[in-house]
Parts: sequence; structure tokens; C-alpha cells
Amino acid sequence: VAVVAALMVGLFIYREYDLRTLPKTLLDSAIQSAVVMVIVAASAYMGSFLSNEQVPQRLAQAVLSLSTNRWLILGLLNVVFLLAGMVLHSAAAIVMLTPIMMPLVRAAGIDPVHFGIMMTVNLGIGQQTPPVASVLLTTISIARVTLAEVFRYLPYFLAAMVVVLLLVTYIPALSLGLVSLVR
Repeated sequence: VAVVAALMVGLFIYREYDLRTLPKTLLDSAIQSAVVMVIVAASAYMGSFLSNEQVPQRLAQAVLSLSTNRWLILGLLNVVFLLAGMVLHSAAAIVMLTPIMMPLVRAAGIDPVHFGIMMTVNLGIGQQTPPVASVLLTTISIARVTLAEVFRYLPYFLAAMVVVLLLVTYIPALSLGLVSLVR
């Protein structure tokens, strides 16, 4: 539904597309989707392999042997997911790292919903930062601006996103408040 709505807006409101370019646009979209799906499939395989090798359990034991402080573990998870977001597509990072981190999350007593929201915010920040910065580069191409123009303002946006990340991480009620009303 969203794709059809976007197509209609592009065709009739903005008049940026015409029906002659539609097949090429659909092909380009299919290729991009296929690339992402290959990455996700490879990540799922890697996550499954690591789970079969008991890596998540060993990781949880290793981290918990260093510290059982929940707040420190949340900070460590933030660092891991920020770094993952900088080099991996967010879908691939979620598929690959969630099964690896869940034993640690459970053992530390972290709510899975809180963990998921925290992971999403982390990966969103990572997607905006070099070396890969895939979302940032996509935004640049859509907005038709230069990298220099975006980099001038990027630190302000990153600072705001890090503040949101810290609030979501260390004040769980912010991410769990609405969920607690439904539970």
C-alpha cells in the first residue's frame, strides 16, 4: 500500500516519475531489495552458526564474570551496537547479533523490549556515521546536497541522537512506559 501511495505521489503530485521510467525504477528497487536480503540471509546463517557453537552462552558468561552491573552491561551493549551500526546494515546487525546477545540480556535482567528499542536507536545512530554511513549517503542523494553540507550539521544531530540513546538506555521507563500499559 505504501509503495503504491508513494508511486501515485511521485507520478501525479510531484510529477518526478513517468510510466516510461517505472520498469527501470522497479528493477533498481528489486536489485536493492535482493542485496539487502542476501546480507540478511548471510547474517542469519552466521547467527545460527554462532548459536550452535554456544558463542552466545560463552559471551554471556564472560561478560557476567567481569561485571554483573546492569548499567555497565547496558553501556557495553551500546558500544557493541554503535560499532555494528557503523559497518553493518541494520537488518543484518539485528538478525546476526540478537541471538548472540539475548542470553546476556536475559542473564542481566534486561527487559527484551527495552533491549530492542535500545538496539534500534544504536543502529540508527551507527547508520549515520562513517565509515559506511549508508542512511546518511541515501539521505544525501535524496536531498541532493553535498557531503560537506551534511557534515557541517551532522555533529548536532549525532549529539541529539546520543542524548536520546542515553535517556532510552538508562531510563527504561521511557521505552517501556507505553508497553507497560498494554501488558
